[in-house]
Amino acid sequence: MKLAIVDLAYGNIGSIQFALQRLGVVPAVTAEPDEIASADRVILPGVGAAGFAMERIDRLGLRETLASLRQPALGICLGMQLLFESSEEEDTACLGLIEGRVRALEPAPGRPVPHMGWSKIDVLAPDLGVRTGDYLYFAHGYACDNGPATVASISYGRDIPVVLRHANWLGAQFHPERSGEAGRRFLESFLA
Repeated sequence: MKLAIVDLAYGNIGSIQFALQRLGVVPAVTAEPDEIASADRVILPGVGAAGFAMERIDRLGLRETLASLRQPALGICLGMQLLFESSEEEDTACLGLIEGRVRALEPAPGRPVPHMGWSKIDVLAPDLGVRTGDYLYFAHGYACDNGPATVASISYGRDIPVVLRHANWLGAQFHPERSGEAGRRFLESFLA
């Protein structure tokens, strides 16, 4: 299997790469549109700011490549948020593959922002490799709202999607590469 991790020169690329290698997959880390388009699976990673990420995507000429993918693709954390129409973060126009706007999380006592740490999830679709009650690792200050694409969620001030499924895309607001056994199962499910 040829798996491409989109190289935007920031974020959690190394940790995703190592998690995949532990599963026996050696990914190509690339910003080449043809290499991304011809991969069997594609991962759009993310840690950072929406504006900077979209600027990199546009500078590298990857917007159309990402929008036209038909093979299984996975956006992780910010990579999932970039699938939406826009983000409140820096009022950023995103890829527009999923309807909606990413919004800032609201802090409250016992609920700091950014949301960093482990949270228990509710799963609506059983074929994801994760299960209701699994704890997954999060590190984010923005999130989209639940909608038709939501297949797993948590409540963090409001209900937010943990996993989305839209056409050929999966989105993971959590970090599977840092989520232990449940994260490993999720990545195995994506690879299968």
